[in-house]
Amino acid sequence: MTSTKIRLTPRVREILSWYEGENLGVLTNLSRLLMSGTLAGSGKMVILPVDQGFEHGPIRTFLPNPEGFDPHYHFELALESGCSAYAAPWAQLQAAYPRFIGEIPLIVKMNSSDLLSTTGAPDQSITCTVPEALRLGAAAVGFTIYPGSSARTDLFEEVREIATEARSYGLPTVVWSYPRGEGLSKDAETAVDTVSYAAHIACQLGAHIVKVKPPSATLATEPNRKAIESARLPVGDLADRIALVVRSCFGGRRIVIFSGGEAKSNDQILSEVAAIHKGGGFGSIMGRNAFQRPRAEAVKLLQQVMQIYKGEKHF
Repeated sequence: MTSTKIRLTPRVREILSWYEGENLGVLTNLSRLLMSGTLAGSGKMVILPVDQGFEHGPIRTFLPNPEGFDPHYHFELALESGCSAYAAPWAQLQAAYPRFIGEIPLIVKMNSSDLLSTTGAPDQSITCTVPEALRLGAAAVGFTIYPGSSARTDLFEEVREIATEARSYGLPTVVWSYPRGEGLSKDAETAVDTVSYAAHIACQLGAHIVKVKPPSATLATEPNRKAIESARLPVGDLADRIALVVRSCFGGRRIVIFSGGEAKSNDQILSEVAAIHKGGGFGSIMGRNAFQRPRAEAVKLLQQVMQIYKGEKHF
């Protein structure tokens, strides 16, 4: 009997070298994420996240493409398109995973929120335990924080506890870091200095992979504006802003991926992905802009995104 060995590429070995001091389990699972799907070995990732049913409700989330009501559909979409991983809340994964065991790395989302209450500070509730994620065969756990929220202290402490427990079992942590709160305007939430700060906070809290929104050219604070002007740092182009966010993550020594955000046209998505790639981003985590499209269109779009990250398609 012969066996096929998966050899890590030089790029993946380089990325893993940045996580000095991590245990072998964490490094093994990071390598699982980096060596899966169409982008395996490239150092880039495209992840399908489907936590929006919990976050926004099933009607607005899945009616645009009713196949999405079925939790099996998202596994099929992620596999058919060649995604690096699939991220979702525990119960959604558990409902369908037995049919897809071992076929794609899973990121189990550990906390969630809903839109039924419009009062109070932005916050999330823990909806899963690390042992539950382990029993699903997770490659990583995910956690959302809201820098800027008056609830941030509890979120920071919770993610540190979750990350510490997950690390003890060899699971890396993916942190969704979204600036949001009573003192932040809508424009400030995606300002380049705010997004850079939020990404850095995630790293300081122990994130192995950081997820943030693509930053706008807005600068939220005057001290940051002065610092950027003094350094003569360009932030007019998205690629330049992506580079600053990546640099803010321990000098680019942490994996930083960018969300797809609100609904966009195919050309808008591909143009944004090209800028992320040019700026040194490590990939995309694209949910609604994928699964709300008809299956064939979604698969084609995700594959085009991956072609850009592989350098095979220019936009």
